[in-house]
Amino acid sequence: MRERDRLILWPVYFDSTKTRSQGRRLPKRLAVPTPKLSDIKTSVEKIGFRCDAVIEVAYPRSPWRKTGYISVHKKGPKNNLIKRVSENLLNVRP
Repeated sequence: MRERDRLILWPVYFDSTKTRSQGRRLPKRLAVPTPKLSDIKTSVEKIGFRCDAVIEVAYPRSPWRKTGYISVHKKGPKNNLIKRVSENLLNVRP
């Protein structure tokens, strides 16, 4: 069931090895190769958002890979959150 007060962040959004059609939501210069769910969660928490990690769930475009996702309490547009997380993720994973 969909939760309207939360945003979903899939690791593929931040993956520089994926194309835009495969799900990447950022320019390659702001993405990292194969980001880990734990790194994304750390980045979200560092910018001050409450979040939960959901594991053993597959991104809809690649149902054979169980990557999991991060569920974040909504506080503004999703694109802004993705950019802020990616900037922090670059510092967590150089």
